[in-house]
Amino acid sequence: MKIALLSRNSKLYSTRRLIEAAQARGHEIHVIDALRCYMEITSNRPGIHYKGTILSGFDAVIPRIGASITFYGTAVLRQFEMMGTYTLNESVAISRSRDKLRSLQLLSRKGIGLPVTGFAHKPDDVEDLIKMVGGAPLVIKLLEGTQGIGVVMAETQKAAESVIEAFMGLKANILVQEFIKEAAGADIRCFVIGDKVVAAMKRQGKEGEFRSNLHRGGTSSLIRISPEERSIAVRAARTLGLNVAGVDLLRSNHGPVIMEVNSSPGLQGIETSTEKDIAGMIIDFIEKDSVNKSTRTKGKG
Repeated sequence: MKIALLSRNSKLYSTRRLIEAAQARGHEIHVIDALRCYMEITSNRPGIHYKGTILSGFDAVIPRIGASITFYGTAVLRQFEMMGTYTLNESVAISRSRDKLRSLQLLSRKGIGLPVTGFAHKPDDVEDLIKMVGGAPLVIKLLEGTQGIGVVMAETQKAAESVIEAFMGLKANILVQEFIKEAAGADIRCFVIGDKVVAAMKRQGKEGEFRSNLHRGGTSSLIRISPEERSIAVRAARTLGLNVAGVDLLRSNHGPVIMEVNSSPGLQGIETSTEKDIAGMIIDFIEKDSVNKSTRTKGKG
């Protein structure tokens, strides 16, 4: 197969591992910077140009699109879809996952467990918003934040009011969520490929830190997950339309709850913790799935 890997940096761990896995299986793989692509948008022959040449003949695309380039990256991916190329995760699914509010609404509609969440821009009654999610302590998130940036825990009513009012002053959209104390600063990353959780790791925040992101100094370790956790992770990925996803969940007193569904999950933490060849599993999935399915959305949506 001839595979396009949309990535801005060929030296990143995840990119390198996907290249190694594809080449080990005899595939031709090209790393393409989505921001350096430019598109020919015509009625009959949509095309993509890159460094002065037309990109053609690709059997599959693996999108590794960072949150900061979601708009342009998904536009490039959509163009590939319009050309009939198979994409591992489709543009519509990635757009859903990157919009935190939209993804939570879609998961809620399917009855998937979530923390009690409020969404606001400029509420007239901040006290009522806080009460709606069970009061302090609670977690306040910027809608556009990533990797734990823009996430604040307010331990008291006064602190919650102050933080919400500060974000309101910045004209920011915010999510207010119940604080799952029993999770003790840990979450579980379930790595979903197709309809299976192929690996899972526990991420523990450093002492005094409620955020478990590895980028913020958290640690990861192997963990055994329950059938319920396995099921909810697969359902979450399927609800957003993702073939490959990193599903983050917390263990709460009322069962597993989804925190986030990541459409471009990193491979380093999960491969190191589980000693599994996740990159190889992704390439194996592409080999099987691309035979029977071209892009389902054809670039629509």
